[in-house]
Amino acid sequence: MLSIISKYKFFFLLLFCLSAVILYFFYDALNPPKRLKIWQPSDLNPELVDSTLQEKRKYHTIADFSLTNQNGIAVTQETYNDKIYIADFFFTTCPSICPIMTKNMAAIQDKIGDDVFLLSHSVTPAIDSVPQLKKYALEKGVNDLKWNLVTGDKKQIYELARKSYFAVLTDGDGGPFDMIHTENFILIDKQRRIRGTYDGTSSEEIDKLLNDLKILKASYSSSK
Repeated sequence: MLSIISKYKFFFLLLFCLSAVILYFFYDALNPPKRLKIWQPSDLNPELVDSTLQEKRKYHTIADFSLTNQNGIAVTQETYNDKIYIADFFFTTCPSICPIMTKNMAAIQDKIGDDVFLLSHSVTPAIDSVPQLKKYALEKGVNDLKWNLVTGDKKQIYELARKSYFAVLTDGDGGPFDMIHTENFILIDKQRRIRGTYDGTSSEEIDKLLNDLKILKASYSSSK
């Protein structure tokens, strides 16, 4: 009699385990891992995209660049090779949105760990020399291992903003009287693709960026 009861217990335990496994795979199939969209020029507000790129539907990546950071060190696309990073555009003498953006970027810096990086481009490179960027970096608590503040050729920076990151609504040629002013933070993946754009002055948008960052990082972990 006890033997029969034991067999029934074993059978029900086995049935329970099989059911749990089936339910797990069923749930997993119905709830696939979240993935971030890969943004192409054709997906974005046309006002943000140069007319020559508005119809581009795939293969958009951040263009090659060569700039100089707060320590006088060259920063290129190779610096961010196979790295996730967050980019923005600012200037050290900005009295309005930039202090808020820098404060929020500094908060992000403290939350992203060692596998995500930051890249802030000066839009007034004639003013933001290497010593000026270094002074600003020290004042704002910039961690040189994670965060590059870069200066360099104005035309190159402005072309990156308009034709690579799609960070601004205005047109221009990067000339002496051209001026970019944008609050956008742009999330870039390991393949130099845009995965999200966020208002760098909004705490809600910063929370969304950090959540999207977790999703992006998880996508690389699950693909291994």
